[in-house]
Amino acid sequence: MGLFHSLDDVERHALDAERTTERPGLLQGLEPRIKVVGLLALVIAATATHSLLTLSALFALAVLLGLASNVSVFRLARQVWLGVLLFTGAIALPSLFLVPGATIARLPLLGWEISAQGVRSAAFLLGRAETSATFAALLVLTTPWPHVLKALSSLGVPDAIVAVLGMTYRYIFVLLRTAGEIMEARRSRIMSRMDRSARRRLLITTLGALLGKSLALAQDVHTAMIARGYRGQVRLLNDFRTRGRDWLFLAATLLVPASIYGLSL
Repeated sequence: MGLFHSLDDVERHALDAERTTERPGLLQGLEPRIKVVGLLALVIAATATHSLLTLSALFALAVLLGLASNVSVFRLARQVWLGVLLFTGAIALPSLFLVPGATIARLPLLGWEISAQGVRSAAFLLGRAETSATFAALLVLTTPWPHVLKALSSLGVPDAIVAVLGMTYRYIFVLLRTAGEIMEARRSRIMSRMDRSARRRLLITTLGALLGKSLALAQDVHTAMIARGYRGQVRLLNDFRTRGRDWLFLAATLLVPASIYGLSL
């Protein structure tokens, strides 16, 4: 039952994220297209700045936007910051020793030199990744997924990309549930403990069965959607309406990368 508990955790996480989009908050009250463009501008600003102070200010801005939108710091740390730290930190760690520059410390026992330029490079890489991921997470956590797709489509993103994003999010849970059912069915028919070789064969055959089911499901779903008039466009019952506070948010967010670009000239 451990696998099913894990699948339930995934579904519970998705439902909790959907509930967050319905809470009152700063970002929840903004028009989705404005939100996409504004947060994208802040991501561009985080990747374009050459100042650690400015990068720190952008990260603090992301945290403040999250708090103003009822997204807790604990949630951001658990869902965004920890994963980015582990992945990007592993990439940035060698730069401490490989980037040439003034030595500020030595690694005990190994004697490897840590340069000031290496620390700066690692800080920029990690800071940009954390800040950009936080802005992206705020978009998803404060906007219903269909609204994100419609906003992307209305902003000129190709329909094929929007369709792939929509299908991936919608049916990944179906595939996870199918994988859990296949594994549980096979385990219920095994009478003795399996050795490593048998477990590997079981895993390979399960992956093959899941691939076949996913291809059949994708074909059936695509045929059903075409039969019901789907042409790659996301349609919602309510239309987007831009208000004064939306334009104010957009102007403020566009001013950030413009200021960074102007100061760098």
